Amino acid sequence: MSKRRKRAHKTFENVPVVDAGAKGKSVAKTEDGAVIFLKNAVPGDIVDIKTFKKRKSFFEGEATAFHKLSERRAAPVCKHFGTCGGCKWQHMGYDSQLYFKQKEVVENLTRIGHLDLPEVTPIAGSSQQFYYRNKMEFSFSDSRWLTLQEIQSDIEIKDKKALGFHIPGMWDKILHLDECHLHPEIGEHIRLSVHAFAKAENISYYAPREKTGILRTLMLRMASTGEIMVVLQFFKDDEQARVSLLEHLKSEFPQIKSLQYIINEKANDTIYDQEVICYHGRDHIFEEMEGLQFKISAKSFYQTNSQQAHELYRITRDFAGLTGDEHVYDLYTGTGTIAQFVAKKAKHVVGIETVPVAIEDAIANAERNGIENTTFIVGDMKDVFTVDFIEEHGKPDVIITDPPRDGMHKDVVTQLLALAAPRIVYVSCNSATQARDLALLKDLYDVVKYQPVDMFPQTHHVESVVLLELKK
Repeated sequence: MSKRRKRAHKTFENVPVVDAGAKGKSVAKTEDGAVIFLKNAVPGDIVDIKTFKKRKSFFEGEATAFHKLSERRAAPVCKHFGTCGGCKWQHMGYDSQLYFKQKEVVENLTRIGHLDLPEVTPIAGSSQQFYYRNKMEFSFSDSRWLTLQEIQSDIEIKDKKALGFHIPGMWDKILHLDECHLHPEIGEHIRLSVHAFAKAENISYYAPREKTGILRTLMLRMASTGEIMVVLQFFKDDEQARVSLLEHLKSEFPQIKSLQYIINEKANDTIYDQEVICYHGRDHIFEEMEGLQFKISAKSFYQTNSQQAHELYRITRDFAGLTGDEHVYDLYTGTGTIAQFVAKKAKHVVGIETVPVAIEDAIANAERNGIENTTFIVGDMKDVFTVDFIEEHGKPDVIITDPPRDGMHKDVVTQLLALAAPRIVYVSCNSATQARDLALLKDLYDVVKYQPVDMFPQTHHVESVVLLELKK
């Protein structure tokens, strides 16, 4: 029988918090060099700490007392901060958030990638620090998460229904949200209206362990055009309950352009293998950017900060340095947003994506926008992006790559080295895997420019755009 890892209950006093770390945590360091990751402190605080876990080279713990509060601190605007995992940096001023995000990108590129870097182009901050998300997904629960204060009180908790977010790391625990500052005000009105109506009509909420109840998830998509999509997911089809709730939304919120639902009896609530049924309006909404229209369906990927997506794509296009004569490859093109955004300054753009539905959307969007110089190919990147593919579609002058968080497959990197395109623009939502990939390319390419972009204020997430050019 294997031994259980002992929980490390140690205490430390008057410890300075010196840095921001991974996953939104802060880093404290004792005089004797012990490193402790904290979830409730800000760099610049001086704190007492109780640890609850020991790793090989660090502890995990929490601050139990504050002797000095950091000048980097800000007052959280949300009552749920500290319990909800949606905005882990609300207690840090926005200028400091930007500082640590840029610092993370630089350190990953230098420490992991061992890259020689030019001077960083300062991080592109978001003009909206709240209410910026165009897509939100909430979960229902028949037994909401209770706070420690509620548990310790003598008050009997009768209403345990929840519509909110998962407690971080707990698949079956839902924190009910009385407020959320991530999405536009109309989204909050719709969410709270769904919750109030469902309770009043006694529509049952899902219990994930018992697999009982009806209401499962609520998805909201709110485009910069003002168009709104609502998708309700039901565990079982109770027609009376389903129709009554959908009719309520239809009458109370006439601005909803797409009202859809899903009947999902699986153990998990992912929708990509489920039929999405349109109850009212269209099965899609439209997003716009520089006069281009993009059709967004329930399963479509689109950057969740519309305003900053424009900034991210503008930087990508500027880094590509297009003059109108270039043949461009857009790897991991998704629904073709970057490909179409740069097409008017390129000779031809070839987009590659593994998700068939995304490519269908890309082709339809290009047709709608009157873009005739794009070609979209579906297939697994490592299998499609080959010598034969390049012979068929032509050698690119510029490659844009925007892979998922795991970065590029090693076979894709190998093909990039063999292809030796004059210029590569690498867009990443994970600068650690980006740095790993760039390390494999550095013998052939120089990093000419790089710029972090903040897509998600109040969180630790950051995008990074890097321009590579062949060594001379």
